[in-house]
Amino acid sequence: MNRTADTVAATQERSGGCLCGRIRFTVKGKAAYPHTCSCPHCQKLGGGPMMWWAGFAPKDVTWTGESEPTWFETFEGEAKRGFCPHCGSRLAAIDSDVPDLGIVVTALDDTSGPDLVPVNQSFRDNAVHWLPQVPDTQNSPVGLTRPRHGVLG
Repeated sequence: MNRTADTVAATQERSGGCLCGRIRFTVKGKAAYPHTCSCPHCQKLGGGPMMWWAGFAPKDVTWTGESEPTWFETFEGEAKRGFCPHCGSRLAAIDSDVPDLGIVVTALDDTSGPDLVPVNQSFRDNAVHWLPQVPDTQNSPVGLTRPRHGVLG
């Protein structure tokens, strides 16, 4: 039986976790809208010029470690960011207007999947000038009008 690339991607399972290992998780399926974000919040949360995100259906994300993320509400009623309270690793995002759970791609144990390659960069105007921007291969209006970061922008 031949399995198509889409079928394989839909059944793929990946693992990840925080730096100290207390929080572990698995995600199933193909990543949705992988992108980087250069908004001020992502820069401060990530401690660098951008963060790298990908979305997964909430039903396909399972927390498997000894604890789950602590959630910080970055925009009241709109957005939360999940992190490890022990080591500070940033792990996930919940945005009220996006159905997917955002996963910080660098929290995955293996970041080499072709479905994880960023298709856009949000908040380009806030990006550092010395780092080339991610080519826009999948247009998104998210992140163009409000200074907030969503899973899709």
